[in-house]
Amino acid sequence: MMIQASCLQLCTLLLMAGRLQGRVTAPQHLVAPVEKPFTLTCSLSKERGESLREVRWLDVQNQTLLTYKPGNRETVSGQQHVELAPSSTKDTSAITIRRVGFRDEGCYTCIFDLHPTGLKQGSTCLTVTSQVTVDGNKTAVSGKKVSLLCSYGLPEKVRQIMWRRISAQGESTDVASFAKRSDPMIEPPYQGRFWLTPSLSDSQLTIHPVAIQDEGCYTCMYETHSDGLKTSTICLSTYVLPKPQVSYKTASPGVIEANCTSVSRPPAEIVWNVERDNRTMGPPVTKQLSQDDGTTLVISTLTVQSGLLKDVSVKCLVHHKGLESPIAVSMNTKIGTALTILISVTTVAALLVLSLCFCLWKCFLRKEAD
Repeated sequence: MMIQASCLQLCTLLLMAGRLQGRVTAPQHLVAPVEKPFTLTCSLSKERGESLREVRWLDVQNQTLLTYKPGNRETVSGQQHVELAPSSTKDTSAITIRRVGFRDEGCYTCIFDLHPTGLKQGSTCLTVTSQVTVDGNKTAVSGKKVSLLCSYGLPEKVRQIMWRRISAQGESTDVASFAKRSDPMIEPPYQGRFWLTPSLSDSQLTIHPVAIQDEGCYTCMYETHSDGLKTSTICLSTYVLPKPQVSYKTASPGVIEANCTSVSRPPAEIVWNVERDNRTMGPPVTKQLSQDDGTTLVISTLTVQSGLLKDVSVKCLVHHKGLESPIAVSMNTKIGTALTILISVTTVAALLVLSLCFCLWKCFLRKEAD
């Protein structure tokens, strides 16, 4: 019984091996990224006594894509966007599409011309895909313009593009959309400040002027014919730049209280510069007050001896993420003193000139009287 079973297994293996002989094998389905090179491969299993004379590849339109005689690269001919690729064995044929595009999607046929049995062929089908790419998260200054950009490499497959916004509180709302043979559509809450380009590949959502409430994450969604929904997200942060102000008052005899205030988003950082003088009365005191419009009021208070203001310039330095360099605001104490002196000198000079003119006029009147 065991001998009969072994013979049966051996016969089955021989029968399978016989069926495999003379077959062309190729991947049934492949997926290739758009705009990248991609290689297609077919393998031949020859029968005993067969020799390979020529290999030919047909494209998705059943037109000759590439043809060659094995072992002779001088015989390679075909379309310019493909080339013969190195293969691991002499009975394997591989071609490379230099830059895959939408028109390369479809089924390809590899044909092996064998002597003396004739033609044997196989096929492999290629699907071209793309991912949605974005130009990164954005930061915009309130009142300025910002553009959010999404790109998809296969516009031929796109039915429509939709933009959706998710606020910081998690609320999702539709913003804009564009479909084939139609105009861009902006949802009513966003009309007047939002614009969408009429493109199925590079979709640009522009906001002008940007407002604080525009902050959030924006998802661009490409609805395609065969690849489903392709999405990507860009998050937008909004800044309000500071416009600092400095003021001071007498807190007590010989003591000055200086205040530097700034309204911004996010909160600014305030630093005092007193020209390396140590006549301050302790470190500055800072407090933050949230405003209803989403900004923050920062107040920094510095107490100094009044004599300090006569000798050095006290400056408030405001640092903010939206600024390339800090804003410096001076209390103008030195300039104020110089200006007072200048005004005094000018006034005295003017009085002297008027007195001289008056004296000359009197002398002139006396001469006329004589």
